[in-house]
Amino acid sequence: LLLTATKMATGLPNSFQPGPLWGNGPTPGQIYNFPGGGANQHADEYGTQRTLYPSVTTTSVLGVKFKDGLVLAADMLGSYGSLARYRNCPRLMKVNDTTVLGSSGDYADFQYLSSIIKQRVVEEDCLDDGFGYTPPGLHSWLTRVMYSRRSQFNPLWNTYVVGGMHEDKSYLGVVNMVGVAFEGDCVATGFGAYLALPVMRDACEKNKKMTEKDAIELLERCMKLLYYRDARSLNKYQIAVVTKKGTEVRGPVSANPNWEIAHMVKGYE
Repeated sequence: LLLTATKMATGLPNSFQPGPLWGNGPTPGQIYNFPGGGANQHADEYGTQRTLYPSVTTTSVLGVKFKDGLVLAADMLGSYGSLARYRNCPRLMKVNDTTVLGSSGDYADFQYLSSIIKQRVVEEDCLDDGFGYTPPGLHSWLTRVMYSRRSQFNPLWNTYVVGGMHEDKSYLGVVNMVGVAFEGDCVATGFGAYLALPVMRDACEKNKKMTEKDAIELLERCMKLLYYRDARSLNKYQIAVVTKKGTEVRGPVSANPNWEIAHMVKGYE
């Protein structure tokens, strides 16, 4: 009876019926399922596994607003403990034409979450409904993700900086590994929060109408300062510039350090 009904409805036998348009794809309107989110098949044998100590870590991300946009900077060193092991680890990710993301902390967790964000961007493009990720939206979503993982006692060991343009205004926000989030005109993560942020704040107070050139020169100065003082930094970094025209990730670039006075620095032996 079912076969007869199918033939009557379509005029075709079941063997000629088309399959699903996207059998393994996401279902529009449903909650996103993270990869690897299922039950651990080895949990009974080994117990539940958690990241207790990140293996490859990265250091500071700097961000500052200027008159018509914002600039982010981050070096490309991945440290294996205290060993400067990986020297080509990009940490600035262009999400779309209005949004850029920077990460410090565990590099593997950043790779995991960045792959999810890229897939979600593709899914948004496939829906073609006129909506996409905005800087406040991505910042809010990251806050929920980080807090959710923290509540499961399995955090992502990262601090993220989200920057971009929203409604013709620049947006700059930070969220850490437990979901604490805030916004600011100039932000820094890692060791940069102690060394570079005071320099950036002083420059912003003295120059209220900072241009793109001024902002880039400020971050270049701060990246050189971190290279001098932070043992986990490297003189090879990327710069992301976000304006109304779009998003551009530049680099890698290098500063010109000067070690002539290094022999005069004493008391740290």
